Amino acid sequence: MNEHSKLLLFTGSYASAADNGVQVYEFNGEAGGTLDLLDSVQGIINPTFVNVDAANHRLYAIGEKANGEGGKEGEVVSFAIDPQTGKLTELNRIPTMPALGAGQTTTCHINRDADSEYMIVCSYHGGLVGLITVDEHGQPLQLIDTAVHTGKGTVPGQEKPHPHSAIFSPDERYLFVSDLGLDLIRSYRINRDQNTLEVHSETKVQPGAGPRHFVFHPDGKSAYVINELNSTVTSFLYDIEAGTLQTAVTLSTLPQDFPAEKNSCAEIAFSKDGRFLYGSNRGHDSIVVYAVNPDTAALTLVEHVSTRGGHPRHFTVTPDGEYLIAANRDGNNLVVFSLDTTSGRLGFTGNTAELSKPVCVKPAVFPV
Repeated sequence: MNEHSKLLLFTGSYASAADNGVQVYEFNGEAGGTLDLLDSVQGIINPTFVNVDAANHRLYAIGEKANGEGGKEGEVVSFAIDPQTGKLTELNRIPTMPALGAGQTTTCHINRDADSEYMIVCSYHGGLVGLITVDEHGQPLQLIDTAVHTGKGTVPGQEKPHPHSAIFSPDERYLFVSDLGLDLIRSYRINRDQNTLEVHSETKVQPGAGPRHFVFHPDGKSAYVINELNSTVTSFLYDIEAGTLQTAVTLSTLPQDFPAEKNSCAEIAFSKDGRFLYGSNRGHDSIVVYAVNPDTAALTLVEHVSTRGGHPRHFTVTPDGEYLIAANRDGNNLVVFSLDTTSGRLGFTGNTAELSKPVCVKPAVFPV
């Protein structure tokens, strides 16, 4: 960060329409990692994940609403961001998934390609992945294709498919969807001529693992998934040309003396330089830190650090690589840690922000 830019943090929460479900904070690393609330937005039910387009001053939040048939469906709400004040102005909202009677097609994740031509949403309860077009002004237009997952896994919580995230490969040729219910990572290609999702390949993880969130190493040669149900991280070597994954190792996210049945995992992210990998434990309520060998995708445990709040569903590393901010759903807070770029270790800064049930935190740098 420099004197000509500012870092804003955008959070999503579990919330009713009457609550402030989306917040904007200014983060000051020069002051040791302070958080100043700039704006809050009401009117969205459970905006549990957000996506930021800093270049075009846009924020996208998922939400949910009644579908008129006794069930719930997802929607996406777009906002204009004023970088000077952090104020959000709603631009539009559209439904993101077709209604399925009394069933649920609410969404849990939203992503966007670098050129803002498409958005991808995942419906955990509906077993669906949706492809949405975006207009030249950055406004989501309509759902144009839906990939349907079928089948089930082997343990409770896997009675049906549960797509939980959709992550582009670094070159954006492929889209990797982690399905918690099927114990697999299914990759897709976007057919831009037909505006369709086409299955490319599948990679299985351990039975009962429950893959949730997925991340590529900064060099693009390996990838990593955090498994919610059995509290592990699985690493892969990535064949860039073929767009396929080769399983490398699987390691526990927990200390040896903590029972896995009392924990579930959530978010995974890299340090800026790719030397360290971080994952969140809900139950143990910690961030696990690994050192990474990018050539082999091997992982070595560094430490576990308390998140100082219950159920860390999400966290982020600041773009300068110097801080990690954890969102504790049951702690009702954001907690700021300094990140030692040499060792990868985390240190509590003493800085927190109180807010209700935060479950997503996304940073973006804006020139000022």
